Amino acid sequence: ENPESAIADAKYGFIVGALEETYQGETHDKHARTGRIDRIMTDKIWGLPVFLLLMWVMFQATFTLGAIPAGWIESGVSWLSDTVTNLMAEGSLRNLIVDGIISGVGGVIVFLPNILILFFFISLMEDTGYMARAAFIMDKLMHKIGLHGKSFIPLLMGFGCNVPAIMATRTLESRKDRVMTMLIIPFMSCSARLPVYVLVISAFFPHNQGLVLFSIYLIGILIAVLSSVLFKKLLFAKQEAPFVMELPPYRIPTVHNVVRHMWDKGAQYLKKMGTVILLASIIIWALGHYPRNVEYSTDYAAEKALVAASNQSAEEKQAQIQHLDNLQYAEHQEKSYIGRIGHFIEPAIRPLGFDWRIGVSLASGLAAKEIIVSTMAVLNNSGDDETMLARNLQKQTYASGPKAGEHVYTPLVAYTLMIFILLYFPCIAAMAAIRREAGGRWALFTLFYTTALAWLLSLLVYQIGSLF
Repeated sequence: ENPESAIADAKYGFIVGALEETYQGETHDKHARTGRIDRIMTDKIWGLPVFLLLMWVMFQATFTLGAIPAGWIESGVSWLSDTVTNLMAEGSLRNLIVDGIISGVGGVIVFLPNILILFFFISLMEDTGYMARAAFIMDKLMHKIGLHGKSFIPLLMGFGCNVPAIMATRTLESRKDRVMTMLIIPFMSCSARLPVYVLVISAFFPHNQGLVLFSIYLIGILIAVLSSVLFKKLLFAKQEAPFVMELPPYRIPTVHNVVRHMWDKGAQYLKKMGTVILLASIIIWALGHYPRNVEYSTDYAAEKALVAASNQSAEEKQAQIQHLDNLQYAEHQEKSYIGRIGHFIEPAIRPLGFDWRIGVSLASGLAAKEIIVSTMAVLNNSGDDETMLARNLQKQTYASGPKAGEHVYTPLVAYTLMIFILLYFPCIAAMAAIRREAGGRWALFTLFYTTALAWLLSLLVYQIGSLF
């Protein structure tokens, strides 16, 4: 018999026997209600389906409930953008504030309600005591893939943020367990990726949004499981440790604790918007704004003058001029500094169905995944309007090359993009945490392994999907 299991059995057996021999008076089992609930929640048959159902409810609520306050925030940011546009004279400074700062930061802040709802459900699971049950339910599977049952709690925390999840691996006794858990935590889709998923799914998967999002999270879990099996065989062949954990009684969560947990995570999100995302938005705007004098393929000013002098109706003239403005903006972006960077990246991502603008967005996400949305907003001249950004992504076409005139985004490309964002390079903060907890060589291994895996799986999804 395993020593840890034997010690635990002896310990609790002694406690039960001592109580039976010494305790006098009325016996009252205060955990009776917990036991009745656990007959379903931790059942061998029903435990896992109940867990998956709760996860699906969480993701579906993230979309449906988050859409209403997100609309309010979007209207407020749009009003701010219009006010600044009307108050300031046209020029680079106004473009920086409106198209760079407000567009970049505003494009991310609208997803704050979705983040808060996600952490609301995570807080409920923690405070009610269900999080420990989830670890108990997953223990058998965790052992099969070479992890300790306690590894499930850091992995579940990874859905909120990878950084504290990596630090939570300190509770594992074995260094091999700690390192293995750290290496697969980046595949747990953190809340920073959620704004990108919400944007892409809203634009290209209007039906079954919760199911599509759920599938992305499940793919992350599946990749984590397969990676763990691979690491166990190649890097960490070892004897399994037993899972011993006390299950706390069920408790009714307090409003104070839930609100405080939501506020703490919301404050971290807002702080990131005021620092990393703000700085990245300014840099991306500057790279796309300069150089100012580029050589266009068409004389757009003359074309607009011809449209203005034509005999068409005012609505038709406005629509054609707006179309010419969009073409001029797209060509300027392609010939700007950020366009040059994107074209340098494009050969590596072209087999995945991505163009240079997607490449720039992915590169910007190395600092923080929320910046991907900011970059998309700036590159597509969408301001702070999430709906307009979604429409612009739907309309975005290739300006040149063999695919000129074809749509950049299709449902297949959109899903492939989410797969890539799910798997590739975790944010710099997560890399720093892995380096601090496990060492520099494991941080480098994570960098190359996650990015190579993201590229390979995205290639398979896109190329196989293209055959149908």
